[in-house]
Amino acid sequence: QVQLVESGGGLVQPGGSLRLSCAASGFTFSGYSMYWVRQAPGKGFEWISGISGGGGATTDYADSVKGRFTTSRDNAKNTLYLQMNSLKPEDTALYYCTRARAGSLWRSHEYDYRGQGTQVTVSS
Repeated sequence: QVQLVESGGGLVQPGGSLRLSCAASGFTFSGYSMYWVRQAPGKGFEWISGISGGGGATTDYADSVKGRFTTSRDNAKNTLYLQMNSLKPEDTALYYCTRARAGSLWRSHEYDYRGQGTQVTVSS
C-alpha cells in the first residue's frame, strides 16, 4: 500500500532553516509528481510546492514560500525533500507530503495520498 512518511520538523527561530524529508513506498515513486501542503492552526490546507515526476525537472511554488523553499527528489532513495530557509512565524504548520493524482493537471494540485505530517514551529 502507498505510504508517505514525513520527518525533519521541529522548533526553529525566525530566520532559521529546516529540511523536511518524505519517505515514499508502495508505488513507483519516480513515476509521480509530488506536492507539499501545509495546514496552519485553525486553517485549511495550503499547497506550497510541487515537483514533477521523473527527474523532477519542473518545480512550482506558492507565492508565500517562493524564493525561500526548495523542493527536490531522490528517486533512488524514494524520497522527497523540502528545504526551508528564512523561516517566518507564519510558516508554523503541519507539513504534509502528498502524491499527485495520476492524470490530473499539474496546476490543479490534486492529490490522492497524504502522509501523517510533521510539525514545524517557528518561534523565538
